[in-house]
This record gives sequence, C-alpha cells and structure tokens, in this order.
Amino acid sequence: MEIINSLGRRKTAVARVYISEGKGKITVNHKDYKEYFPLEQFQYIVKQPLQVVAAEDQYDIKANLYGGGTKGQAEALRLAIARAMVKIDPENKEKLKAQKLLTRDPREVERKKPGQPKARKRFQFSKR
Repeated sequence: MEIINSLGRRKTAVARVYISEGKGKITVNHKDYKEYFPLEQFQYIVKQPLQVVAAEDQYDIKANLYGGGTKGQAEALRLAIARAMVKIDPENKEKLKAQKLLTRDPREVERKKPGQPKARKRFQFSKR
C-alpha cells in the first residue's frame, strides 16, 4: 500500500494526514498523539474514525497540524483521518457518514464590527 494523504479543517485549524500500513502509531507534529493531546477527550476524538472502521492497529498515521486551538485541531485531525479511511476503502464511507464523521463543521468566528465591543454585542444605549 502506498502512502495516502488527506486534509481536514475545523475553525482555523488545518490537519494534513499521511497514512501507511503499520501497527497503529499516531504521530502529530513529530510527537506521539497522547503527548500532543494530553486530555483523554481529545484522544478519543482523534481515534473515533479508526474505531468506527475497526482499523486501530492497522495503519501508522503522521499528521501535521497548524492553526486554531486544541479542540479545533483534534476535530480537524478526525476529519482528515475519516477522509483517508474512505480513500483506503470506499465501503467505509457509509459507516463514517452514519456517525457524521465526514461532515466538515462550517462554523467560523464572526468578525468584530467597528463601533461595537465584539461581533454582536453593543455598547450600552444612553437615552440622555
């Protein structure tokens, strides 16, 4: 099997993933994913597509992450891994789609407007 690459995004985070056959090692920015994501919640998010497809110990994953925060990066990585699993075996698409792992979350931060303290918050109105 050749190396398969895919891309995942969430908020401002971007994940590029390279998957090859192996023993289930996940490396993120030259670190083990458990070291990069110390919280179990984010480790679970990263492993989700592999658990759905039942391929946790079959592939080695190398990922480059940049931008965004920890949660955005974890979810971008999840999307990239799910897309790569579909490239490896198109039959995985139905399982991953049923779990909503192939949907890119389109929500982004709304920009701050001039004359306001935040995007939607207004300064207090003064009648007099």
